Amino acid sequence: MEINTHNADILLSAANKSHYPQDEIPEVALAGRSNVGKSSFINTLLNRKNLARTSGKPGKTQLLNFFNVDDKLRLVDVPGYGYARVSKKEREKWGRMIEEYLTSRENLKAVVSLVDFRHEPSADDVQMYEFLKYYEIPVILVATKADKIPRGKWNKHESMIKKKLDFDTSDSFIIFSSVTKEGLEKSWDEILDHAFYEINWNDMKMSFLFLIYLGIVIQV
Repeated sequence: MEINTHNADILLSAANKSHYPQDEIPEVALAGRSNVGKSSFINTLLNRKNLARTSGKPGKTQLLNFFNVDDKLRLVDVPGYGYARVSKKEREKWGRMIEEYLTSRENLKAVVSLVDFRHEPSADDVQMYEFLKYYEIPVILVATKADKIPRGKWNKHESMIKKKLDFDTSDSFIIFSSVTKEGLEKSWDEILDHAFYEINWNDMKMSFLFLIYLGIVIQV
């Protein structure tokens, strides 16, 4: 799938499903705690400085923000979790909004779950990852701010994160930096693979025939 990642803009912000775009364009959501670097991740992906507004004040994103990419793909920025200064009532409202989107949106093809590469995942990070696995939503795990960690310690930090999350090895793990662009190409590869995944029916047919040949297919 050819896609011009520079042809991107924010499409709309939504508080519930009645505001979602009504079409079949695939979507990939981005989730993570406040201040994990979601806005910087989006801006780096799209090679734009301020398309997604970065802020020193956590909890700034309060709606689902839909970014249109070349009229072929949408990135959906969901409110960051774990911001203590937001009221319990507000956090619950955000939680319901995020859950509604993640569990009911047919356009959703995968979630980029962002964690801070510098630190052990928080309880909220673990809960989000477990939530996605429970609902069988494909996960692309992105560890941000890698430029803050010496390369010689990357393996240690990757192991720490995977252990805390009880990481599923079938998921993708990407070490990322918006400063050095580490992991940028791999992030796009994973996003596009998930967004435009198609079953190769020729491979499926060959596999089925092979099972018949082995006598494994159950006759009914």
